[in-house]
Amino acid sequence: MSDKEADGSDEHGESKVAVYAALCGNLAIAISKFGAAIYTGSSAMLSEAIHSVVDTGNQGLVLLGISRSKKPPDETHPFGYGMEIYFWSFVVAILIFGLGAGVSFIEGVEKLSHPEPISSFLTNYIVIALAIVFEGASWIIGLRQFNRQRGDVGLIRAVRRSKDPTIFTVLFEDTAALLGLLAALLGILAVQFFGWTWADGASSIVISVILALAATGLALETKGLLTGEATSGATVRDIRKLALEEDLVAGVNELRTMHFGPNDVLVAISLDFKDSASHDEIERVTSELEVRIRERFQGMGQIFIETQANEDHERLRRGEWPKSDVTTKGSAAPA
Repeated sequence: MSDKEADGSDEHGESKVAVYAALCGNLAIAISKFGAAIYTGSSAMLSEAIHSVVDTGNQGLVLLGISRSKKPPDETHPFGYGMEIYFWSFVVAILIFGLGAGVSFIEGVEKLSHPEPISSFLTNYIVIALAIVFEGASWIIGLRQFNRQRGDVGLIRAVRRSKDPTIFTVLFEDTAALLGLLAALLGILAVQFFGWTWADGASSIVISVILALAATGLALETKGLLTGEATSGATVRDIRKLALEEDLVAGVNELRTMHFGPNDVLVAISLDFKDSASHDEIERVTSELEVRIRERFQGMGQIFIETQANEDHERLRRGEWPKSDVTTKGSAAPA
């Protein structure tokens, strides 16, 4: 991770490129899939059409989350609204599971119970081919944006570490869409060349399973962010190192971080200063340390630095501090 990064994308504008590409592609695909499903009577195509409608709505929700996350702090949200993007990404996961997977499963079961012939295989193949082109283009754009964030980190590890759900939401959806299209294609081919009328309904159930797995993965990734996830271990170690480089700092009692958005990190540090440090020196060091942290890492929204003797800090953590004995080595220096 570079010194200028804090686990998120540099700007929401980069994320929006992938989201807008996915929204436009899914809208065009949804219209063509519904037309093909109505014309041919394919259950798999109808499931794919519903999937594309859900994905289109999901991109709109992601854009809504990006917009709301930019609201400035106020009295009710003193740390801002950055977590809005995490909330709406979690809603997207619920919609993929509830609407996309649920409706596809019901449609597949219905078609298995009452199989019907497909009237035009060519129409389905044309629509699937167009959908693969659109979804593939959206997937490539999303992957390129994500690769800019992850650098040399492996793909799976980068998803786990990413604090910007807008990009990996697009990747999850587009990957599920491409796999769903493959399932639909195989189902229709089985009906045409083997006469397995049940294969169309079976492919709808396979699509529902794919969507359910994608929704589960997306929900698990956003849950950690929504419930207050720390920044990367490397960033925490580097911040600790910066603090210990100060000559007057005897040790770091505690260092905690929390993401309020992809580029909005809360940092809380408790420092133990040397006994020789004066009040003025403590104030100077805490101010200089905050500047150094902000210069080295992008997206540090709030930095709070507390000064406290290590033994006093440990007593407080154990709840053993008598109120009448409270003393301090220096005053806290909030950001």
